[in-house]
Amino acid sequence: MAENMRQMNIEGPDEAVEHSSRLLHQTVIEPSKRLFYLNLRGIWECRELLFFLAWRDLKARYAQTTIGFAWAIVQPLAMMLVFTVVFSNFAKLPSDGVPYPLFVYAALLPWGYFSKSLDRSSFSIVVESNLISKVYFPRIIVPISATFVGLVDFAIAFLLLLMMMAFYGVMPSWEALFIPMFLLLIVMISLAVSLWLAALFVRFRDIGAAMPLVTQMWMFATPVVYPASLVPEQWRWLYYLNPLVGVIEGFRWALLKAPPPGLERIAVTVVFVIGLLLLGMSYFNRMERKFVDVI
Repeated sequence: MAENMRQMNIEGPDEAVEHSSRLLHQTVIEPSKRLFYLNLRGIWECRELLFFLAWRDLKARYAQTTIGFAWAIVQPLAMMLVFTVVFSNFAKLPSDGVPYPLFVYAALLPWGYFSKSLDRSSFSIVVESNLISKVYFPRIIVPISATFVGLVDFAIAFLLLLMMMAFYGVMPSWEALFIPMFLLLIVMISLAVSLWLAALFVRFRDIGAAMPLVTQMWMFATPVVYPASLVPEQWRWLYYLNPLVGVIEGFRWALLKAPPPGLERIAVTVVFVIGLLLLGMSYFNRMERKFVDVI
């Protein structure tokens, strides 16, 4: 013992204890007791895991498929054709002076991203139950990664929109510079709603049965197949509480030169979405301490 202490240049027992304590590193994980807790530091420290989960989900979705990433185009294209026949040719709905296929496809891009994000993120905690029960990491990374996956599909489908715009002779102008802002808004809306649903779904599995109905009703409460101008004036204040209204109108304005959504409406949407996202993150982080016990 004395020989070992001389080799470590330690003079006595007290110094040996201090040396051993420095070598031993122990991390204690405890749930936060704060009412409003975002854990942004934990998300940043585990950012590599976030991107790994997103990449794994992306590879798993298109593994062993014949046409691969082309499936990102098939669904919005098929819906555009059906909506064009039903709502343009039969119902004769207006399209703000824009060719109806372009009008509806430009709305299906943000709407498709939103609906797919809800479908993946809402069930993500339960799907990843094996991982969550074995190792600690900020659980909020799971729904965030599921939300990011849809951006790849959005980018692929956006290329088809550009080709359609060239076919109809609709060229983008300076308004197209606002597309990243509206894309960021739709990502924030998707993440905010997904965090609430993911935390609630762990305890209330009825949400899984209700999601298809809620998503379908939400689509018809959003100007996807019709312009917002068709909504009666006395009901527009209630209609504009839907944050997707301003985003979809913004996409059409930025790409197709449709009527602008209005600065006040966009400002209200931004404030509402930021508040919903911050509250959703706080609620999710408070509920995550019970996930392992429930799932």
